[in-house]
Amino acid sequence: MAAFALWNYASWMLLLATFHASLANYSEDQCSWRGSGLSQQKGSVEQISLHCAEGTLDWLYPKGALRLTLSPRLPSVAVGPGGSSSGLITACVKPSEQFHGAQLYLERDGVLELLVGDRLESSPPPRVRCFSRLPGERVALFLQATPHQDISRRIASFRYELRGDWTARLSLDSNPISSEDACRPCNNTEILMAVCTSDFVVRGNIRSVEEDENLRAAVIRVGATRVFRQKYALFTGSSRISSQGEIRTLLQCGVKPGPGSFLFTGRVHFGEAWLGCAPRYKDFQRAYVLAKAAQQIPCELPVD
Repeated sequence: MAAFALWNYASWMLLLATFHASLANYSEDQCSWRGSGLSQQKGSVEQISLHCAEGTLDWLYPKGALRLTLSPRLPSVAVGPGGSSSGLITACVKPSEQFHGAQLYLERDGVLELLVGDRLESSPPPRVRCFSRLPGERVALFLQATPHQDISRRIASFRYELRGDWTARLSLDSNPISSEDACRPCNNTEILMAVCTSDFVVRGNIRSVEEDENLRAAVIRVGATRVFRQKYALFTGSSRISSQGEIRTLLQCGVKPGPGSFLFTGRVHFGEAWLGCAPRYKDFQRAYVLAKAAQQIPCELPVD
């Protein structure tokens, strides 16, 4: 009888340990975290550390608080327009449309700034929020559960991305550096660097331009005549000469449909293409040929 009781106790302890571990799990690559407030003490703060350039966090039944530090495996030197070094790292968070049960703060050198509030059911979808970190700055994300009387299911969930080479051209936050800088045409040096470092490099034409009210962005529908490179399947079609895709940019830039062939470059941001440099193709060709003759091209591209 004593042996059975001991076995029963050990089984319950193993089950409890397994249940507790299942409430808070890191992904194998340390990029994402999923956990539950049911295992947290009231008023406690759980420390979390993620080590990737992108990932997700899902906090079920929020209770207490989470403090999240992001330590991505990025190059030590950030590359800006024209190859300049700044050391600046930009992070963006995209809350889920059902973000509920907590508030998300940016903690910078001990000072909290609200990024995302606890949503009401009737509230519009939360916006992407971005912030930057300089070398030596202490930055973290702080999630604080909001008190509720009922025990209905709530999930505070968001995706994050960090980059060392984003500029104001990709800013979705309410405070971009300036629309003037974001919409400024790239110079030849920036164009040639963009060809080498962008997530996508595509030759094509503008078929139409529409507005994305949620993102306050313009959606450029592109007919791609040649896809030089793409990180994801952004431009797809039955053949290489009939690919189609969408590229987003700031509304302030005032992009309009019109004739002509362009070289579109840019970054992938939460699965969507965002515009970087987009010179007319003939202007890119001219800059590329001159730079190649002077042996000043940062990388090769098979131009027509």
